[in-house]
Amino acid sequence: MSTRVVKENVEANITIRPVSKRSRAIKENLTGYAFISPFVIGFLAFTLIPIVMSLYLSFTNYNLFAAPKWIGLDNYVKMFTADPRYWQSLKVTIIYVFAGVPFRLIVALLIAILLNTASKAVGLYRTLFYLPSLIGGSVAVAIMWRNVFGDQGIVNIVLDMLGIPVVRWFGNPTAALWMLIFLAAWQFGSSMLIFLAGLKGIPKSYYEAASVDGANGLQQFFKITLPMLSPVILFNTVMQTISAFMTFVPAFIISKGTGGPLDGTLLYSLYLYLQGFEFFNMGYASAMAWIMLIIVGILTLIIFATSKFWVHYESEGGR
Repeated sequence: MSTRVVKENVEANITIRPVSKRSRAIKENLTGYAFISPFVIGFLAFTLIPIVMSLYLSFTNYNLFAAPKWIGLDNYVKMFTADPRYWQSLKVTIIYVFAGVPFRLIVALLIAILLNTASKAVGLYRTLFYLPSLIGGSVAVAIMWRNVFGDQGIVNIVLDMLGIPVVRWFGNPTAALWMLIFLAAWQFGSSMLIFLAGLKGIPKSYYEAASVDGANGLQQFFKITLPMLSPVILFNTVMQTISAFMTFVPAFIISKGTGGPLDGTLLYSLYLYLQGFEFFNMGYASAMAWIMLIIVGILTLIIFATSKFWVHYESEGGR
């Protein structure tokens, strides 16, 4: 029998089994899992597991040096009934948020409107105005701000030149808190850029039509700019509110980690840090963190719930 005939008979007897769809799908899934595994591992190790652990620790007495001891709701009871500094930190934070966030957003919007021009140097101005926010969370800026508002700082020098009584910013609790609020307002860069992007998205034809109808600049601002910019205002309000509740570095540096004077700058996050890493009450600090989460969540829900009365979406023809 020739070699050719033998080869044909062998090939005829070979059964080729195609790869099943299930095997191919498993292989493709494994490839996908391999690509997302860094994120999944990071999320589990640095987000989900710490969240679950902090919830557990909030029901324990834990000082970082001994095993946690289950105490139930004692941390929460102490927080609401036996810790006046907690209520002071909550009061200071609420004032800081409700005064600082609108102040920052107003400044950011005004600067964005000024920069919404066709000037050749507008790119440079945007960069310069954004720089404070870019480095705003640094220790160096907080130290600089402390020197600016010192007894012999530039602010008091200007007040003295204008004949206005100087302010002891570090001796008055109210003045010290407003110093932090001014710092928050100075770091308006991120909100400004978002507002600027929103302003660029408003059709110029609206303003042209309003001008033809005789509307002045103020009327155009309230009838066109604000309604069309309301979704952006909503976004900035939510993000800046969350960010304000987490403010830590300026209060820590300016008050030298004490929250003074007279706990006037004792922001919630600073007091949480003191409880956890100065007094080693990690269980109590975890309970404070969860209460902060609940407060921020409630405020966010309120903002979204009320947004239907003042946020205008062009695609829906108004709300």
